[in-house]
Amino acid sequence: MSNFESLRKLTLTEAADLIHKKEVSPVELVDACLEQIEKYDSNLRAFITVEAEQARIVAKASESMLMAGYDMGPLHGVPLSLKDNINVKGGRTTAGSAILKDNHPAYDATVVRHLKGDGAIIIGKNNMHEFAWGGTTDNEHFGTCRNPWDDTRFPAGSSGGSGAALAAGMCYGALGTDTGGSIRLPSAIHGTVGLRPTLGRVSNYGVVPLAWSQDTVGPMARTVADCALLFNSIAGHDPRDPSTVLRPVDDYTQDLTKGVKNLRIGIDSSYFFNDLQPGVKSAVQAALKTFEDLGAHIIEVPIEHIAYNTAPMLTVEASEPSTYHQRWVREQPESYANDVRTMLETGEFYLATHYINAQRYRRLLRNEFMEGFKQCDLYITPTLAYTALPIGQTEFEADGTMHDYLGVQMQFTGLPSLTGLPGMSVPCGFDGRGLPVGMQLIGRPFDEAFMFRVGAAFQQVTDYHTKTPVL
Repeated sequence: MSNFESLRKLTLTEAADLIHKKEVSPVELVDACLEQIEKYDSNLRAFITVEAEQARIVAKASESMLMAGYDMGPLHGVPLSLKDNINVKGGRTTAGSAILKDNHPAYDATVVRHLKGDGAIIIGKNNMHEFAWGGTTDNEHFGTCRNPWDDTRFPAGSSGGSGAALAAGMCYGALGTDTGGSIRLPSAIHGTVGLRPTLGRVSNYGVVPLAWSQDTVGPMARTVADCALLFNSIAGHDPRDPSTVLRPVDDYTQDLTKGVKNLRIGIDSSYFFNDLQPGVKSAVQAALKTFEDLGAHIIEVPIEHIAYNTAPMLTVEASEPSTYHQRWVREQPESYANDVRTMLETGEFYLATHYINAQRYRRLLRNEFMEGFKQCDLYITPTLAYTALPIGQTEFEADGTMHDYLGVQMQFTGLPSLTGLPGMSVPCGFDGRGLPVGMQLIGRPFDEAFMFRVGAAFQQVTDYHTKTPVL
C-alpha cells in the first residue's frame, strides 16, 4: 500500500489528530486527495470544480503555521469539499446549472467562513442535481455523477457528488444541503454518514436555495464521529440568516462513548417496513437487533397520519422552488435541463390552498412526532427503500411489485424535512449485490448530540462504515 493509499483510509478525526501531532502534513493529505481525483473523477464526475492550486497553497501555509505554533482549530489542514450551491469567495458556485456557470461570489457562505476559521482546506466543489431539484445527480451541464461502488449506478442526490467524493476517498468530509433528503439519500447509497440538522440550527446564508422553508446545510463524512466534528464547526446562530435560532450549541463530540443502554427506540412497523427491497429490510431489522443487544429497547410508537406525507412534501418542494426560479424560467427556459424545467413549470400550477394545506399537515405531523417522543427517545427508519439503482432506471421491485423510485424516494427522509426535526443516515449493512444500506435516526429538536451518541454506539460494534468501494 502506498503512502497516499494509507492516508486516504484515514477518517477525518484520525487525519485531524495526526496533523495536530505533526505526524502527517496537510500537504500530504491534499496531494493524496488530488491524486485520487485525478485518477477517477473523469469517470465518477464527483466534482464540478477542483481547486488544486489553491488547495496546495493553503496546505503549505497550514503546515507552516502549525510548525510555528499557530493552530487554527480542530479542522486545521484537513481537506474538505462542498456541494456547489455553497458560496466560496472568489471561487465558482454554479449550483449545478448553466445559468450560474460563471457565478463568482464576492463572499463566503457562513458555513464556509466557519470551516475556514477552524483551519479546513476547501479542495473543490461537488457535482449536484441542477439547483438541487432532483434525486439522481444526473447533470446534463457538468456530467452524470456515478456511484463509486458500481459506476453503472446512480449516487442519489441532490448532494450526490459529495457522497461519491467521500466514498471514493477524494476528501475527508463534505458539506451538502438537504431539503427533502439530499444529504441523507447519497449517504445511504454510499455507506457514509450524513446529518440533516434541526431546521434553524445551521445558517443558509450564502447558499443557493431550493425551498426556503425546508433547506438546511449539513455535514457528510465517513463516520458519526467525523460528522460530529464537522457539525461543531458549522452549527450556531447567524445574524445574517434570520431563520437561525438563537440557542447555544453543544460540543457534539462529548457524548459519543455513552452508549445506548435503556434508551427507547421507536418504530412504526406499519409504515417503516413496507415496500422495501429485501436487502434494505433485513439490514435495518438487523440493526435494530444490534441496538437491542446493546441494551436499548425497541418499542412500537405509531404516528397516526404518517402515511400521507408524500403529497405535502412534493407540494412544498414544487411551490417554493418555482417561486425562486419564476423569472429565469420565463426568460431562459432553454438553460434548464428538461427534468428540472418540467418540475419548475409544474410548480406554477399548485394553488395557494394546496400550499397552505401542506403547511398545515407539517404542523400536524410534527405534533404527532412530539407526542411520540413522550414514549421514545428517537425513531429509526430505513433511509431509502432501495439501494443504488442503475443510471436511468426509474423503477425498483419490492414485495413482488414494481414501484416508481421517485414516488417513494422521500417517504422516510421527508419526515424530518416536513417536521423540521433532525435526521441522520448511518450505514447499517449491504444488500445481496454488495451495495450499502442506510438507516435513518430521527431525533427531538436540537438533540443532534444524542443522535450522534446513538449512531456512534452502533459504529463501535459494527464495521459497515469501514468498508470502501474498489475503484
